[in-house]
Amino acid sequence: MGTKYKLYIFIFVLICCNLFLASQVLPQNNQDSLLTRDSKEPALDDAVICEEIEDLTPKNRAVIFSIKIGKVSCFTSFDPVPKETFVYHKWFHKDKPSTKKKLTLQPPRWATYSSIQLRETDKGPWRVEITDQKEKILHTLRFTITD
Repeated sequence: MGTKYKLYIFIFVLICCNLFLASQVLPQNNQDSLLTRDSKEPALDDAVICEEIEDLTPKNRAVIFSIKIGKVSCFTSFDPVPKETFVYHKWFHKDKPSTKKKLTLQPPRWATYSSIQLRETDKGPWRVEITDQKEKILHTLRFTITD
C-alpha cells in the first residue's frame, strides 16, 4: 500500500471515531430531550418555618416559636420548575386542619411562602404539609408555638 492510501484510511478512521464519540455525548434529538425535561415535576429545594420573610429570604428559622412574635411563615423554594404549576401549604394545629394555601410556581425556579397570624389559642404542636398539585406530600415541617 502506498503512503497516500494509508493517509486516507487514517483520516477516514479518525472521522468515524469522532462521529461515534459525538453521537454518544450529544442527545440524538433535541426535541426529545426538551420533552423529557418539560415533563419533570418541580423539585423542592428548601422548606423551612421562620419568623419572617425578607427579600424572599427566610429569617430566624426555628422549630419553637413564642406566641409573642405574632406570626410564623412557611417558606419553600423549588429548583427547577419546568413549567407553571402550583403547590399547597396545608397548615395543621394539633393534627386538625387550620388553613390551606394554594401557591403558584413559575419557571425556571421559584420561591414562595405562606403565613399565619398567631392567637393565644394557637399554642401547641403544628405541622405544614407541602403538597404538589396532585396533593402528593413533598415534605412535612413540624414546629411548636409556646408562651
